[in-house]
Amino acid sequence: MTFRQFVFLNVFRNIRLYAVYFLSSMFTVGVFFTFAIFAFHPALTGGDMNSNVLQGLSVAGGIIYVFSFFFVLYSMSAFLRSRKKEFGVLLVHGMSNSQIRWMVFLENMIIGFFATVFGILLGLIFSKGILLIAENVLILDESLHFYFPTLAIVITFISFIVLFFFISLFIAFFLRTKKLITFIKGDEKEKREPKFSPILSLIAALLIATGYTIAMLAKGEQVVVALLPVVILVTIGTYFLFSQLSIFIINRLKNNQSLFWKKTNMLLFADLSYRMKDNARAFFLVAIISTVAFSAIGTLFGVHSYLTKGIKETNPPSFSYSTLWEKDHSEIVANVQFIEETFEQYDFSYEKVSALLQYYEQQKDAKEVLIVPVSDYNKYATFYDESKIELEDDVAIPVDESLRVVELQKSNRVKLDEIILADGSTIPVEWEMFGLAKPDVIPEMFEYYIVSDKTFEKLGKPVMSYEIYDWNIIKGKQDDLVEVGEIFVDKFKGDVLSLDFMLYTIEKVYSPIMFVGLFIGIIFFVSAGSFLYFRLYSDLDEDEVKFNTISKLGLTPKELRKIVSRQTAILFFTPIIIAILHGSVALYALSNLFDYRLVTESAIVLGSFLAIQVIYYFVVRHFYIRQLKRAI
Repeated sequence: MTFRQFVFLNVFRNIRLYAVYFLSSMFTVGVFFTFAIFAFHPALTGGDMNSNVLQGLSVAGGIIYVFSFFFVLYSMSAFLRSRKKEFGVLLVHGMSNSQIRWMVFLENMIIGFFATVFGILLGLIFSKGILLIAENVLILDESLHFYFPTLAIVITFISFIVLFFFISLFIAFFLRTKKLITFIKGDEKEKREPKFSPILSLIAALLIATGYTIAMLAKGEQVVVALLPVVILVTIGTYFLFSQLSIFIINRLKNNQSLFWKKTNMLLFADLSYRMKDNARAFFLVAIISTVAFSAIGTLFGVHSYLTKGIKETNPPSFSYSTLWEKDHSEIVANVQFIEETFEQYDFSYEKVSALLQYYEQQKDAKEVLIVPVSDYNKYATFYDESKIELEDDVAIPVDESLRVVELQKSNRVKLDEIILADGSTIPVEWEMFGLAKPDVIPEMFEYYIVSDKTFEKLGKPVMSYEIYDWNIIKGKQDDLVEVGEIFVDKFKGDVLSLDFMLYTIEKVYSPIMFVGLFIGIIFFVSAGSFLYFRLYSDLDEDEVKFNTISKLGLTPKELRKIVSRQTAILFFTPIIIAILHGSVALYALSNLFDYRLVTESAIVLGSFLAIQVIYYFVVRHFYIRQLKRAI
């Protein structure tokens, strides 16, 4: 048998670990190839929107490629750690250090080659389905038809062959520094009781608690300012959490005699602190990566919800025409007539309402204030099926989207305590009645004051006034609504607002961002799961010896399953739970930034990732226990 044959067969002898390394690498190649298919699709070669999609996919592809390098490097390192004894045996039997390095280099290139080839084949097999999904998710001017992606294949193949080549060189250089005795002993070095620093444990708790507190107390623009300090505090705190605080907590639990000696807890706690110490870096890495995935996808969903639901919740009309910019009355009449004739052409049934909005000067050198008669407010309230209000002649009530914003007096808001009439007399503004009138009853008007009709007549001459016309479409096709909205936007520019066309535009711009972000988040999360898998299986040989010895003392299969289930659960869910806590705080801070609650969006994102992790846990636990039972 030649040396190359020996190397090739050696790959299949270690199929247990190499299978996961191969599948993870293949999945990474497949995702990168999918992005390449989109990036070089003929439908994305021109136009502003298509250029945005192409740019987003290119950036995402770069992120995935860079991350793939570190992921494959870590996976390979974990694999090599489990083979120290094998290398030691080969060295004893006469293999030189250079041959060991050459063997590892060839093994990695073999795996890399086949992972790249099968990753591309996997992408080709599912490319048609992925293109169909993307066509429904992305709002494009052209369809994403299937094509044979020659350029995408070439770029993906070359990129990952180069990636595996440099990783193989790096690993070979790393092995050059190892001595023979290190390989022979493998992991048989005497393990001392893991030590921890009470001070660092306390610092870990304080850093995370401080970061959480700052993030949750920050409001508005303060969230952006606090972002970097919070990230630094929580990141450092997370590292010390796994390397110090976790060991401290386990030791306290071991000192609890009633808990330690209960059933099989002694076996669980016996090496739990060793596992936590050995896996501290892996746990830290998984927690941070998962937090990034949670936060990125949660942010994308949150911003999308803020833009779309925020618009819908303000109850805007289907179409709104404003005469804010100066126009003669004949032009206004002609525009309204054109709008309604267009409705008739598309067979729309609609309801209509209009009002004259008038602004008055109430304070010198201050922004003009919109004051609305109660009759106009009630007219719009009826139009939107909202409650009417009754108002006495000697008071005014404030209307605004947020009392907090009013109190902060942002955006040149003027918080009036009284309304000045034309004769110089005043009427009080009843801030105790804030919230009685809804700000979005009159569309696009989120800051105004309401007075009685009789009081309104005493205000005198306004400094500015304009008309608004609003239509609610009762019957009409969705595609027609978007088409008509585009017609009005082209003709009237910003004078006409179309609800359906506005939402369509948001989706058109935002859908590629969502699409790209979701893929990156999934890559990060799958990679985190693969890290955990490698850390679990790197201890398999040691666990086989340990449980084989314990089984001779009377350990039943049921007790074995219980102990392994608990150990595996701790390994899988400790970093994920920490990541969920980090992600929850991050999304809470995001909601403070926009002053918009993201409870539903956060629950969907975090719940989905947790559900995936639970499924992954049960699958891995099943095969791990089966492997241990075979060894006993």
